[in-house]
Amino acid sequence: MGNTKSIGVAFLDQDIIGSQYILSDEQLGYTTAAQGSVTQLTSKTTAVTLNKSAGVITMNNASLTTATNATFTLNNSFISSNDTIILTIAGGQTTPGSYNVFANALGAGTVSITLRNISGGTLSEAIVINFAIIHCQ
Repeated sequence: MGNTKSIGVAFLDQDIIGSQYILSDEQLGYTTAAQGSVTQLTSKTTAVTLNKSAGVITMNNASLTTATNATFTLNNSFISSNDTIILTIAGGQTTPGSYNVFANALGAGTVSITLRNISGGTLSEAIVINFAIIHCQ
């Protein structure tokens, strides 16, 4: 965020506590330090743990038949039961549009994520999912 208020020889960044809106002319997101990555080890339903506000989950490349769901748990100490989880398929698929991904259960420290094969055939791909937490109180 740009320096917004001169306080002598230094600047004070904008205080957003109590603000109704957060506006940006550029980007709004998490720093590199707030991001991480994790890889599933044994199957598409194996739970993963990543204690970051945003990150990348590389799924196991186990086979997933058409019209089938694979559900796994993301354990993350940053998640509260009031948060919103944003999920995006970021790679690992040969044909874009072969999968849907969604969060289907949320609790303190955990979210259940489901990947659904909608391709019309059996696939064995290590799907890459980006996630970000919108923190709420």
